[in-house]
Amino acid sequence: MARPAVDPVSLIFPAAAMALVVAASNVLVQHPVEAFGLGDKLTWGAFTYPLAFLVTDLTNRRFGSAVARRVVYVGFAVAVLLSLGLATLRIAIASGAAFLFGQLLDVAVFSKLRRLAWWRAPLAASLLGSAVDTAVFFTLAFAGDAAMSAPVTPFGGAVAVPLWISLAGFDFLVKVLGALVLLAPYGALMRAIRPFEAATALHPLESRARP
Repeated sequence: MARPAVDPVSLIFPAAAMALVVAASNVLVQHPVEAFGLGDKLTWGAFTYPLAFLVTDLTNRRFGSAVARRVVYVGFAVAVLLSLGLATLRIAIASGAAFLFGQLLDVAVFSKLRRLAWWRAPLAASLLGSAVDTAVFFTLAFAGDAAMSAPVTPFGGAVAVPLWISLAGFDFLVKVLGALVLLAPYGALMRAIRPFEAATALHPLESRARP
């Protein structure tokens, strides 16, 4: 039996939420966290971007991978357009590429694991997507930039690394923590945001099979 059609209006909120998170992160990634001596370790963008994975995973759970990818594409297009006005061209391109690769990987991993324990799919998808997103973004946005390549010693040792690599490493650590913290809202919302087939009850066998 074919899946019921998805009302395009229902996709406005996840697409808008995705675009808002990425656009905000593009601006905040240009501002280091100066408190507690974290200026060469973190930017504020690391704290907002994990929300994009929450939006993707909830959309995937509700509507499935095909619709989740469509939301990613819409969010990608809108986010790039917004970023062009809020950030530099290089950061906009880097953000767009990192967003696309990271989010599409998130969709694929979530879809593979969605029938396992409830926390496995969002956690694994967010961690792998975050790793790819961080590597792609910081490499494209800052590698070779003189200001971002100044040597720093992030752990206070003798080994120095370019500033952008230090920022990337700590950015990923925050995203790991974000993926763990966001399991709480995912778990709280998953019962309300039921899979589309189960919610419509048009396909009883599939409804029982899908978490």
